[in-house]
Amino acid sequence: MTHCFRIRVYYEDTDLAGIVYYANYLKFIERARTEWVRERGVDQSKLREGHGIVFAVRRVEADYLVPARFNDDLVVETRASSHSGARIVLVQSVLRNGETLFVAKVTLVALAEGGRPVRFPAEVRQRLES
Repeated sequence: MTHCFRIRVYYEDTDLAGIVYYANYLKFIERARTEWVRERGVDQSKLREGHGIVFAVRRVEADYLVPARFNDDLVVETRASSHSGARIVLVQSVLRNGETLFVAKVTLVALAEGGRPVRFPAEVRQRLES
C-alpha cells in the first residue's frame, strides 16, 4: 500500500537557480516517512521511552530526475519494499502532477541506546509490515 504526503515548495527550499536544493528532498521524504510510520499506529516517542529504540536511516540511494521549483505542489509516495526483524526498506518518490522528480530507496534500522542495532518489537514489526 502506498502512502501519499503532500508538500508545497517554499522559497526557502530553493537555491540560487530557483530549483529545490538537493538536500531538501531528504527533508521532504523524512516528513513523509514520519507520517507513514504514524499512520501505521507506531508512536516513535513511546517506542523510545518504552523500549529505548529509535529509527535510524542506514542507507539512502537517491536519483534526482527532474527539478522541482518554487511554489510547486508535490506528493511524496512511500511504500515498503522489504523488511526483516531489524530493518525495513522503503521506496519513496516525489512527484509533481504525476511526473516523478526524485526517487529514493531508504533503509531504516532499529537502534537501542548507545547506537547498537536491535530487532523491532513484534508489535511494531507487524504494524510496519502491514
